[in-house]
Formats: sequence, structure tokens, C-alpha cells
Amino acid sequence: MPSMNEFGNNLYSGKTSFPFVGKRRLWFIIAIILVVGSALVPLIRPIQFSIEFTGGSQFTVQAPDSRDQDTASEAVRSVVPGAATKVVIVSDKDVRVQTDQMSAAETQQVADALAKAYDVEPDAVTSSFIGPAWGENVTRQSLWGLAIFLALTFLILAIYFRTWKMSAAAIIGLLDVLVITVGVYALAGFEISPAAVIGFLTILAYSLYDTTVVFDKIRENTSEDGEKSARLFGESVNLAVNQTLIRSINTSVVAALPVGAVLFIGAFWLGAESLTDISLSIFVGILVATYSTLFVAAPLYSLFRENEPQLKERDARIREARSKATVEA
Repeated sequence: MPSMNEFGNNLYSGKTSFPFVGKRRLWFIIAIILVVGSALVPLIRPIQFSIEFTGGSQFTVQAPDSRDQDTASEAVRSVVPGAATKVVIVSDKDVRVQTDQMSAAETQQVADALAKAYDVEPDAVTSSFIGPAWGENVTRQSLWGLAIFLALTFLILAIYFRTWKMSAAAIIGLLDVLVITVGVYALAGFEISPAAVIGFLTILAYSLYDTTVVFDKIRENTSEDGEKSARLFGESVNLAVNQTLIRSINTSVVAALPVGAVLFIGAFWLGAESLTDISLSIFVGILVATYSTLFVAAPLYSLFRENEPQLKERDARIREARSKATVEA
């Protein structure tokens, strides 16, 4: 069995090659299934938005003896019957209660009811209020941030690579990452909070970095080929992806390990819930970004370029030369 170093050398020389471009139809079908499946997740399990987006009231009961969640729900409904509540345990010691928007009087009554229900002092219950206008502003600014990021990405890549087709392939890859990550987020039942949005933008930046490195190698290979190359355009693209494969895997592993440690040890084991939102989005996004660059963005760019008249004519000459060589042999 070849060592990792030998395997990497074989990939770089082309002795060993994985068919990223050759079997792109299969990869595209898988990508479509993943994207459609992720888009359908909210229909089965609606996406939960944090109070920063929806607005409402939030109460925190500090270190009660009992952390029974039903106790909190019953205390809230004793003041505001029918109120929607969400109760979570924070840091394995505090009880956090989120409710619909309430008036100042109702907020005070609910705080008193929670203190009584959990048998704590009134000052052990803190309350905060987020209005709907603030939540709408956060949502609007988040969407604007995403739109500006994608627009600037398209423009900068088009200038850097001198072709809009690389930009288009990269943007489609970014959207693939975003949709799948949000779908996994919804499936896991986690709230989308401002921290999660930061995580989404972070993994889009990571995906862009990975895609740019791979595309730079593709540009190098296809530019060096010229008219005398014995490789088809798709083969040159596939070689470039294989040449950067080990780098992509190593970068992803190195990036995912510390984030995974934060997620599974800090958030799940130690109960540091404030770390969960951002660490989950980044952890899933890193893995999806690597997959998307290799199996979606790069093969898609090859598909965009192969039908250009000049490349189509050159590929036809290469195929004809190969056929003649086979007959003569």
C-alpha cells in the first residue's frame, strides 16, 4: 500500500487520478439531491430563529435547585395563558426562558412567577426585551451582508481569473455550501442566531479560499496546455483538482479538528451553549465546502468551458489524434 507521500506524488503526476470531471454527471446528481433535500428540511422541521430575529422577551433563572423545564412553561402560562415558550438549560445550571413579546407589566409578573416557581430570590431572575423592529433590522442587515458578499465575490473572481465562468462556478459552489449547511442546521434543531450567521459567512469565506486555490491551479494547467497539449480541457481540469486534493483534505482536517473540539467538547459535553451556534455552522460548512469545491465547482467550470468553439475544436483534434494512434498501433 503506497504511503501518503507517494499517493500525493501519484496524484500530482497524474499516475493516480480520481474522476472529478469524468463522472461529473454522478456528482451533479448527488449535489442536486443534497440541495433539494436540504431545501425541503424546513418543510418537515421548520427553521428556528433566535429571539434576536423574531423579537420577544427573555428570562434567565440563575442557578435554581430544580431545572425542570415544565416548571418554567407553567409559570409563564399562569400569567399569559397560551404564550409560546422555549426553555433551555444554560451551562448546566441556569434556566433560560424565551417567550412572545410581552408588555412591561406582564414581563414583571412573569419574572415574579418564575422566582416563585423555582423558589429563588426575585433578583435571581433577569429579564430582557427585544422589539420586533430590532429583529427585522438584524434580518435585513444579514441578508444585505450575504448579497453584498456574493456580489463582490463574483466581481473579484471575474477580475482575478479574467473569466466570468469561473466566478459563476464558484458562486454556485458557495450557494451549494450555504443551502446544505442551513439544511443540516435545521435538521439538527438548532436556532439560527446572529452567531450562526457569522458562522455562515465564515464558512463561505473558507469555501471561497479553497475554491480559489483549486481554480488557480486549473488556470495554471489550462494556460500551460496551449494548442500543443495532449490533454483534453476536462482532463487538464481534472488533473488540477487531483494535484490540489491532498492540500484540500489536509486544510479541511486541520480546520475542522479545533472547531469539532469546540463543538463536541465545549458545547455538547461542557454545556457552553453560546459556542454551539457558531461552531456547528463552521464545522459542517468546512466539510461541505471541501466537497463542493472538488465535486461541484471544478467540474461545473469544466462544463461551462468545454463547449467554447476554440476548446471544442482543440479537443476534437486531440481525440482524432488518439484514434489514429490507436489504429496504427
